[in-house]
Amino acid sequence: MSTPTADPQAPAEGPDQAESPADPAAATAPPPPAEEAPQSAYDARRDLFRGIPDAMRAGVGGGQFGGVNHGISGGTFHGGVTVNHVTVGGAAHTSGEVPRATLSRLDQVFVEDGSNFQDLLEQLRKERVLVLTGPRFTGRRTAALLLLRRLGTMSVHSLDRSTSPENLADRLGTGDARGYVLCDPITTRRQPLRDTHLLAARDKLDDRSFLVITAGPHTHLEGVAGHPWQPPGTAAVLRSSLRAQVDDEAELRRLLALPAVTDFLNGHHQLREAARFANVLGRHSLHGSDPSEIETFSQGALEEQIQEWFEDQDGTLHLREKAFLVALAAFHKGPYALTAELSDLLFGLLQRTEDPALPAAVPVFGTNPAKRLQLARAIRYPKEEQTEWGPVTQSMAAFQDDRLAAVLLREVWTGHPSARPALVGWLRLLAADGRSFVRTRAASTVAVLALHDLPSAMALVIEEWALSDRPWLRIGAVNALALAHIIGTPNIPRIIDRWCADEDAHARLRWAAIRVHGLIGDERPVATVEALRTAVRRDGNDTAMLLELAQSVELLLLSDARDEVLAEVLRTRDDDRAAVDLAIDGFLRACRHTEDDEPYGRPLVLDWYARAATEQPRSARGIAELWRAALNRPRNEEALDLLHDWVVAADRDHTTEWALAALLPALVTGANERDRLLYRLQSGTDGVVPAAAGRLMAVLPNY
Repeated sequence: MSTPTADPQAPAEGPDQAESPADPAAATAPPPPAEEAPQSAYDARRDLFRGIPDAMRAGVGGGQFGGVNHGISGGTFHGGVTVNHVTVGGAAHTSGEVPRATLSRLDQVFVEDGSNFQDLLEQLRKERVLVLTGPRFTGRRTAALLLLRRLGTMSVHSLDRSTSPENLADRLGTGDARGYVLCDPITTRRQPLRDTHLLAARDKLDDRSFLVITAGPHTHLEGVAGHPWQPPGTAAVLRSSLRAQVDDEAELRRLLALPAVTDFLNGHHQLREAARFANVLGRHSLHGSDPSEIETFSQGALEEQIQEWFEDQDGTLHLREKAFLVALAAFHKGPYALTAELSDLLFGLLQRTEDPALPAAVPVFGTNPAKRLQLARAIRYPKEEQTEWGPVTQSMAAFQDDRLAAVLLREVWTGHPSARPALVGWLRLLAADGRSFVRTRAASTVAVLALHDLPSAMALVIEEWALSDRPWLRIGAVNALALAHIIGTPNIPRIIDRWCADEDAHARLRWAAIRVHGLIGDERPVATVEALRTAVRRDGNDTAMLLELAQSVELLLLSDARDEVLAEVLRTRDDDRAAVDLAIDGFLRACRHTEDDEPYGRPLVLDWYARAATEQPRSARGIAELWRAALNRPRNEEALDLLHDWVVAADRDHTTEWALAALLPALVTGANERDRLLYRLQSGTDGVVPAAAGRLMAVLPNY
């Protein structure tokens, strides 16, 4: 059987069975590239490992993706300020005095170190009205209350956040030395908090009364110069809150030195979470509670944050921002602009699910990336990335805590099934995108979904993609299965074994299974090589399938388990012609590849031979045996051309020349083989014989 030398056209087996959702938002996605044939398995693997998340690159089976599934715990959040409200001026708006005991307790644990509290105190003393800006859950409210307390107010009143800016001054009561706090007032673009509202409020206050307003990322301000709140560090808040519960200094040090505490402080947690964690540690110290509560607190806090984002009972997080959170989880540590672009595509699909009659309006301008990332507990940073056009510096976006990405995807998939149609449609569009990074992240996202709900991921995404007539989607299914296996999803080898061996399975499912074997088969080389042998005996007349089988052998021979794979390949019986040809074809494909894919780089298989000659003599003999088999086949043009390419590479690199000089004698067992190699070394290209060829002739044995 002739050795395949070029990728054939992919079979066209009818229309795709799962078209992408018809939605205006889909028009924003780049058109998929023209697909006449699938990308080669080697190139697909290169793109896959270039774009996958770091945790998958490490091949983890626990931690962020595996391990215990804690689930999303319910309940309310604790640690806020308790306010007893009383009616003032009608039922629509309320104001309540904050109990002195509450202020005293907050003052006891409040930490100024690292904050700009003193600067704000002087500003408030001078202006009497202060707008304190910053993200949620950074201690702004506590700081506002204590600013008023430190200025000696006789009472502190909390105003209802539904108080309109126009009515703010009217809600300020009469009386000396009063403090007022208004936390995150409800505003809109048409009804912002203006400087005129603050001037009216200042006129209403007496000389010893003060007003502090906290403003979050969604508070609309006009003509107001807010003062950013710089919070203290999480470690300082944890220590201060714990010190209020634990008197013994040695016990305090013991608790703070626990590994779970170190992990918590490394997790970029919010101040409210630090206060709650201090309560857990204090309980453990006083009552000897279950230490697992300490160890799981950090993970639980992340899960509660995600639940809060997507439940969002107060309506502060728009559906578009929820779509951004999902996109950020999928593209964690990817380009910010790309994440934002594709999140709007998801928003359109989610909006269609939530209210088909309402078009998804996306503001072209006006989105503040810094505020958006603050809400997402994420950061933006520059990084140089390797692309097919060379190194490029891009602005990347990532969650501050790496665990958030996987936990968020799990919660959306398993906790919000109504979002599945939009999410499935979105991932399908991404899997057919013209950018390899986008396609890779679509596959890695599906892998995380499969880890937590394999039956649904298989039925709704992976099998649909694998059966598609679009090669990019089939490759997406392959990558999703391989990555799902890497992160610990059970039963993936069983699935691909069934697809590969089942004669009744659709040819495209067998195609996908063969490709997955090439990506994960190094974990079980004996079983994988045997599965490929069985497949080649059955599909020996299918040229396209023969190519895929050879490409899987190619990848396995370039994997970390190449010595074990080679040993199993060499066990092929000589009379099993189809399996022998498969081994040779896969071997020759592996021989094409060079270090860093440079045109005249060091051949990877030749480099393997050079090291194996001293470290793994059995593998060195096996490489030589496969070369002899390739050269002795009736149609050996591909092998001879490859050998010439190695001679050219040797002419440019002395290390390659030494390795080839060691290999060539092992390819000669008789006069005919010697004459054939001499002829190839002497022929050159266009009459030009590489200088290294003359030196290499000298190493051939005489017969």
